[in-house]
Amino acid sequence: MKKMGLLPKLIIAIILGIIIGTFGTEWMVRILATFNGLFGNFLGFAIPLIIIGFVAPGIGDLGSDAGKLLGITAGIAYGSTIISGALAYFTSSIVLPTFLKVGSLNIDAANPEEALLSAYFEVEMPPIFGVMTALLIAFTIGLGIAAIKGDVIKRFMSEFQSIIEMLISKLIIPLLPFHILGIFANMTHAGQVATILSVFARVFVMVILLHIVVLIIQFTIAGAFAGGNPFRLLRTMIPAYFTAIGTQSSAATIPITLEQTKKNGVQDEIADFVIPLCATIHLSGSTITLVSCSMAIMMLNGMPFSLASMFPFILMLGITMVAAPGVPGGAVIAALGLLETMLGFPSAMLSLMIALYVAQDSFGTATNVTGDGAIALMVNKISGYDLNK
Repeated sequence: MKKMGLLPKLIIAIILGIIIGTFGTEWMVRILATFNGLFGNFLGFAIPLIIIGFVAPGIGDLGSDAGKLLGITAGIAYGSTIISGALAYFTSSIVLPTFLKVGSLNIDAANPEEALLSAYFEVEMPPIFGVMTALLIAFTIGLGIAAIKGDVIKRFMSEFQSIIEMLISKLIIPLLPFHILGIFANMTHAGQVATILSVFARVFVMVILLHIVVLIIQFTIAGAFAGGNPFRLLRTMIPAYFTAIGTQSSAATIPITLEQTKKNGVQDEIADFVIPLCATIHLSGSTITLVSCSMAIMMLNGMPFSLASMFPFILMLGITMVAAPGVPGGAVIAALGLLETMLGFPSAMLSLMIALYVAQDSFGTATNVTGDGAIALMVNKISGYDLNK
């Protein structure tokens, strides 16, 4: 079980949750609901700390390597992430209403526990400060580190980031399957699981197709700009794509991404700079998944959404997920604060979001790292190099 990946554990948790919700007694479901309440409250406490632990060191590290090449790479990566999120918004706006019934899920944004069994008891775990305060603190510290090049605060934030990464990888991620088990047990007991599973399957297909479209667009642009056949360039990156599906981590896939990028003719020094950098700042696949899944859940719950509300969320996603840890599900953990404050997700909807995202996380990561190769092609040309034969 220790070596089993997060996705198989998640699938097992969903199956067990459905079984318990169908055949188990009410007290069994309420015990799981009690665990969910405790875990959800702890997650709420941890979100501001996670934001500071991710964003401040990420901005500080970018600033320490400041230069023209950094600015170009970061600008292309951020633009790719935002365009991918916007494409996901428009596609979801058109496609989701064709197979989702608005308001078909009984989790009201104002009363998220309406149709679910309540916990036996609750333990309040108030966060030390709000999510927006955490973002402002993270930006201030990160930009400060970059500006003054202070070693002391940089080392402190680096060690704090290691603590947060350990918190996620050793506590939050291992407990996620139990949290999902409880959610599905409770929703099955409330008669809502058929709706959720139907959403899982259809949104999954839509998201994978969007990933493929975005990769074709990225390599078509990069190929035209760099002077190469886009489909040959994309085909060369396929080993990185499948490696990322297995590792579910952009960081763990860097060696393969680097090797395949150099095979595409990118100069060694350009690839050595762009690929590790983009592993933390280019998140086009993850953004597509987060935007599509969040809109599906909002639609199911009858919550209004528009470009005016979703576009700022997309813009913030591109920043908040910077330097997300190389662990499965890291992007959605980083995004929970934005989902709560900008889109109004209550605890039960955050839990559904985690389940829906993690099921597709490996494909989003694979799209991220494959797209890194396209960015490297563009930066290589901008730097004055032609592709090596």
